[in-house]
Amino acid sequence: MVEEAEKKTKAKVLDLSGNFVREVALPPVFLEEYRPDLIKRAVLVIQSNRLQPKGPNPLSGRKTSAESWGVGRGVSRVPRIKTGNRAARAPQTVGGRRAHPPKTEEVLKRKINKKERRKAIRSAIAATIDPDLVRSRGHKFSDAVKLPIVVEDALESLEKTSKVEETLKAIGVWDDVLRAKERKVRAGKGKMRGRRYKHRKSVLIVISGEEGTPEGKKIKMGAKNLPGVDVSSVEELNAEQLAPGTHPGRLTIWTESSISKLAAVR
Repeated sequence: MVEEAEKKTKAKVLDLSGNFVREVALPPVFLEEYRPDLIKRAVLVIQSNRLQPKGPNPLSGRKTSAESWGVGRGVSRVPRIKTGNRAARAPQTVGGRRAHPPKTEEVLKRKINKKERRKAIRSAIAATIDPDLVRSRGHKFSDAVKLPIVVEDALESLEKTSKVEETLKAIGVWDDVLRAKERKVRAGKGKMRGRRYKHRKSVLIVISGEEGTPEGKKIKMGAKNLPGVDVSSVEELNAEQLAPGTHPGRLTIWTESSISKLAAVR
């Protein structure tokens, strides 16, 4: 039991060729309690912030000449267009207005407490080192790969896609990128609305510097053409990046300096 606890507190650092270099101590965030309920809430809050309010014109279905014919004609007393006998305006009639259409005043954005959001991020980070959770999301990686995957800081300076590809192959996670390359046709009407295909998520590369820094720009440029691969700094990590679709356990690659920065995560 003591040996297993020591393994959880240490991780192997690999170079760009996939060779073992040294060991690094893992911060306590990787031992956080697994809370899938909090992770799901935090992801849904992020998704709700992208929703756009929609609704019809308040006068839709009301701007018409329809009037009721009254009684004694053997027909229902619904409003009818003056140039014919078609019913209009009344919600219960064919061609009438909608009774309860969507309204732009509806509050679509959800909220979450700050402490719950932070705990969800910590829990999602801890879920990335569980092989069973990572494989249950559908990720593919070599049996020789030990989680978490920690690579030297030289990874941040890779600007060529070919170099990033070589590194992912050496580490043993390239099969997951090929899995994300296979697109799936979306079910439903979304096929006709500019989102015909569903794109899968692959490896998440976590770096120490922000995306605007020279190092962040280089690795982001080198990985942007790889299907499903995302790059994020430690400061910009959120629950959706670590648990796409509310499902924790994303295959994640950490740079050595980003591991040291995780110690400051609250």
